[in-house]
Amino acid sequence: MQSNCSINKSLSRQIPSSTNSLSTGSLPPGRSFQKRTLSCQQSRRILYKQNRRSRVVSCSLQQTNNHSMPAINMSHRLITLATCNLDQWAMDFEGNLRRVKESIQIAKDRGATYRLGPELELPGYGCEDHFQELDTVEHCWECISELLRGDLTDNIVCDIGMPVIHRGVRYNCRVFLLNRKIVFVRPKLSMADDGNYRESRYFKTWKRLRYVEDHMLMTAIADITGQRSVPFGDGALVFRDLALAPETCEELFTPAAPHIFLALSGIEVFSNGSGSHHQLRKLDQRLDLMRGATRKCGGVYMYANQQGCDGNRLYYDGCACIASNGEFIAQGSQFSVNEVEVVTATVDLDEVVRYRGVMSSLQEQASKAEHVPTVYVDWAACLPKDTERLPSQPIEVRYHDPEEEIALGPACWLWDYLRRSGASGYMLPLSGGADSSATAAIVGCMTQLVTKAVDAGDKLVEADARRVGQYKEGEKIGTPQELANRIFTTVYMGTVNSGSATKDRARKLAKQIGADHLDVKIDIVIDAMAKLFEMITGKAPRFRQILWTQVTCVRLFIQF
Repeated sequence: MQSNCSINKSLSRQIPSSTNSLSTGSLPPGRSFQKRTLSCQQSRRILYKQNRRSRVVSCSLQQTNNHSMPAINMSHRLITLATCNLDQWAMDFEGNLRRVKESIQIAKDRGATYRLGPELELPGYGCEDHFQELDTVEHCWECISELLRGDLTDNIVCDIGMPVIHRGVRYNCRVFLLNRKIVFVRPKLSMADDGNYRESRYFKTWKRLRYVEDHMLMTAIADITGQRSVPFGDGALVFRDLALAPETCEELFTPAAPHIFLALSGIEVFSNGSGSHHQLRKLDQRLDLMRGATRKCGGVYMYANQQGCDGNRLYYDGCACIASNGEFIAQGSQFSVNEVEVVTATVDLDEVVRYRGVMSSLQEQASKAEHVPTVYVDWAACLPKDTERLPSQPIEVRYHDPEEEIALGPACWLWDYLRRSGASGYMLPLSGGADSSATAAIVGCMTQLVTKAVDAGDKLVEADARRVGQYKEGEKIGTPQELANRIFTTVYMGTVNSGSATKDRARKLAKQIGADHLDVKIDIVIDAMAKLFEMITGKAPRFRQILWTQVTCVRLFIQF
């Protein structure tokens, strides 16, 4: 499909004088179908091809002068795109690379020609001050060299997230690989510095908007690719039949989001490799922004994210998805214990052109907009014209209830932390009160997620469950309660002051979860501590009983 990947930089300063006219093809003669019952899939395929023919005829009368990028072949442009959720681990370069490779292979097996990965997927997003170490960047380039040596990047554009040092400045970048070459490096334009984010501590933004320059490759990479430099900056990739450009995480949330200017420059596919952590109802905001971007500007928006605990206190909630012209056509899971999840969709790029063609205001603004620099890659990304694939249909977006988010997010985090820390389980003092009971319930949700993944055939989850639960060879992993009994111990630590109500609640909850429950009296420990305190200070601690009303208790709680 493609031999050499020859790259020509076509910057906005260098205006090519080219006119792209769509050739008018004669319609195929009508066919007489025998009387038979067609399946739903066959009917859709026939209607789609008939609609495509009529659209080509109507468009073939127009001529397009495009001075921002080389002419793109606009005949029968179906493309399969892949995005993913990856459960990466900070500084685990070997494991992170393995998961990246697996996602690329799955994307290729599904016929995708573009694969999008999460933000900083090679080192892991949560490396914190390790980003300031040169070794972190060098290890990322070693991972890139591994990807370039094999055939993984043959006939598929691989969009990889990693840090890159350019002219002495460290940037959070997207590195595009194709056919064992590096075709483009795009640095992040806007940093996330609010809430839990401190990106500007480790990276700097690329401030030369709509500017692309050369980035000199390190010798080890140059020897593999045969390239001495690659394009670096704020630009877009243009193939024979596709125009795409990336955003990175925070840029989707900014008021002047890059996808607006990219759409006015004719870019059809926007990609966003993200490292976005879970926050209650935050997914609603993400999806609304993606839906609004493609509804207002047209185009295809792809989103990838990390999923899981990558070593710190945050949980990244995945939900890789693809939207087209204001409708979602593919969506991954938000909460999962799986390490790799690839989401694919087939889109009709000509539908993007048609969608934008009826928006007069967009065309008026695009006609006077400053175009982004483009990097031309002489390679065809779309499917062959004789493909039997159909465009993916719109889907109904799945949202979890707030109660489900509260349960599933921490449950997935607990499983990641447990399996990667080398521990063999959790122990919880279960008092029967609200706080400890909620924590126990979350562990119960964790065991349900793990056994569900094992039943679905996930070998990696099964291997982790066997190791953590200390199962013998050939021993079957049973119910969530059976797994909880192996890895979860609860302890009710009662005293003479404890009531029977909390004791019964703790016992019943532990039984429902399946935990190994212990009822321990700790009066002897309390007496020993009280005597030690009295011996050292000369004063004996006393419990004071004061009859307060409920209103007084609330006031005291608010004050303290």
